[in-house]
Amino acid sequence: MTFSVHGLAVARGVAIGRAVLMASSRVDVAHYFIEPAQIESEIERIRAGRNAVVDEIHRLQQTILQMGPKEAPHELTALLDVHLMLLQDEDLITGVKHWVAERLYNAEWALTTQLDVLARQFDEMEDEYLRGRKADLEQVADRILRYMQGVASPVAPPASNRRKTQQDLLLDDSIDVPLVMIAHDLSPADMLQFKQSVFAGFVTDVGGRNSHTAIVARSMDIPAVVGARSASQLVRQDDWVIIDGDAGVMIVDPSPIILAEYGFKQRQGELERGRLSRLRHTPAITMDGQKIELLANIELPDDAAAALKAGAVGVGLFRSEFLFMGRRGKLPDEEEQYQAYKRAVEGMEGLPVTIRTVDVGADKPLDDTKRDEAHLNPALGLRAIRWSLADPAMFLTQLRAILRAAAHGQVNLLIPMLAHASEIRHTLSLIDFARAELDNRGVVYGPVKLGAMIEIPAAALTLKIFLKYFDFLSVGTNDLIQYTLAIDRADESVAHLYDPLHPAVLRLVADTIAECHAQGKSVSVCGEMAGDITLTRLLLGMGLRSFSMHPAQILAVKQEVLRSDVSRLTPWARKVLESEDPAATLAA
Repeated sequence: MTFSVHGLAVARGVAIGRAVLMASSRVDVAHYFIEPAQIESEIERIRAGRNAVVDEIHRLQQTILQMGPKEAPHELTALLDVHLMLLQDEDLITGVKHWVAERLYNAEWALTTQLDVLARQFDEMEDEYLRGRKADLEQVADRILRYMQGVASPVAPPASNRRKTQQDLLLDDSIDVPLVMIAHDLSPADMLQFKQSVFAGFVTDVGGRNSHTAIVARSMDIPAVVGARSASQLVRQDDWVIIDGDAGVMIVDPSPIILAEYGFKQRQGELERGRLSRLRHTPAITMDGQKIELLANIELPDDAAAALKAGAVGVGLFRSEFLFMGRRGKLPDEEEQYQAYKRAVEGMEGLPVTIRTVDVGADKPLDDTKRDEAHLNPALGLRAIRWSLADPAMFLTQLRAILRAAAHGQVNLLIPMLAHASEIRHTLSLIDFARAELDNRGVVYGPVKLGAMIEIPAAALTLKIFLKYFDFLSVGTNDLIQYTLAIDRADESVAHLYDPLHPAVLRLVADTIAECHAQGKSVSVCGEMAGDITLTRLLLGMGLRSFSMHPAQILAVKQEVLRSDVSRLTPWARKVLESEDPAATLAA
């Protein structure tokens, strides 16, 4: 019987194949109280389990070094590093010891209790990407539990038709039909055990658009759907499954008609991607001769390779907060940050790289003193530049690292969430101070262009102040929409009100572009609107000439650019802006 399961679309395309259900990674946990004399032995059990997992990850990292880039996407290296950082997290270690020593919980109970405490902190995070790191924390705890209980790998049912484990697939040389993976969740370590050619796509019950499974799917460029809830419970081993990575849908046991329809769609998609790939070296110039700049958004230094492969002419947004993620007070020092920024700059082979200073906030605490404070609305709290200005030592460390990286190529320095002239002046004074510190140390650094994010309506309405101080502006449409419409974009109950085509949002974006042009300053859009091909022509008509997006979106946007005539789009865009229902006008 044919049925469909809906989730989040995170990687494009269509995959058709037999389902391979991965064995559940959860283990049963006993709950009982221990005697005071057992406290040290229980803590030692936890310590031994943690050390075993650390050793396992080190072995996996060695495996990566022996594998080609197609077999082990570079994102996996960074994600394993995240797991190592979580294993060394003092909150995890200290919390578990507390439950054992103070409450006399057995080791497994203590670990799962502390996991619940930390998981709630992740759930309250406003940033979707960092919120998605909860899955990494759960996987780390799960692996520790397995070693504590003497189970080093998932336990599969004994029946011959049981769900296949990773080991089964590695030993199975008879695979001759396309396979799609269905799992509750996938860890980086799980992904390392499969070569890119094994699976045509995958679906997971949990995860978000920025979860590690989504990152891996994009890096492997295979169709994927995450957050499909009970998919792994509804699908049976060897069911025929269609994964529609464009719509975020999984179709199980499709009828011959549906199978033929998606087979045709799959072939068309492959042909289209082949055609798009030929545009890589084609300059992004409109039909009437307007040169358009297509830049890449990256989260990891090694993402520069994907940006170049997609034909990006630079990096419009390097989200530096990834380097701070999961550190729990152990911030990356100047040298570590410098090396990361340097890798990104050198990886772009002379093309410009725009590095945004860390965007953390009250909901993403970096030290114990802040963690327990109540934040009723983190999205409006101490985040982004507000956090940086509240911790000058942290901010100066990052600024020095970025300035040093600028000695190796073109670097632009981008400041997020500015709203006040006083914040601007304070920020610029700290940048000057960072230069002075490097001068005093005799350390080489390079010049940087300074830019500001326009993501608060107050900033969009006071552009003249911003353009007085900055060389360029970058419109962060994700937050601009959130703050303009008073919508928490992490709240599913109001997600339907999140509207990039709201007249107020479009007016703020259009006015920002127009004011920058009037003053001869460059401006780009780096939010999701930039990579949405349904909005490309509207943005061109509004005067935008610089787009920054995920590398996977660049070629599709370039195709729209090449097919556009800006001279005709300008009056049309004006009509859309003046309409009380821009979405309807856009579709007409």
